[in-house]
Amino acid sequence: MSDKKQTHHHPDTRLGRTADRPYWIWMSSIFIRALHQVGAAVFLATFLLPGHPALPRTYLVLAAVTGMLLMTTEMLRHRQLLREPAGLTTLVKLVLMGIAVHGWLPPVPTILAAFVLAAFFAHAPKHIRHLRLF
Repeated sequence: MSDKKQTHHHPDTRLGRTADRPYWIWMSSIFIRALHQVGAAVFLATFLLPGHPALPRTYLVLAAVTGMLLMTTEMLRHRQLLREPAGLTTLVKLVLMGIAVHGWLPPVPTILAAFVLAAFFAHAPKHIRHLRLF
């Protein structure tokens, strides 16, 4: 008997190109992701809490800056990120949030849809998240 898991993987040649990134960038991206989740949680709470409290500017800046940093660290590794569901989902999420903030669609369901979409693709298996679409 072998200790190795007996799974059958079909290698998909349509995964986007990857490159090495320094270990310190990978480790710092974990910390950046935690900060991003705090900023995003406060952003989401302003839409979901009764009375729609004002979003403190600090948390908006935290979510925006850490989001840009996360995209940068991901693009260092995944060179075709904007051709993969992970990158396209981020762009769709930003568009949905902009549409909701400007009142072109009902804010609560639109923001929730953006967050659910982001959560789904953030936790999707690698062969889905980084599949090269075009």
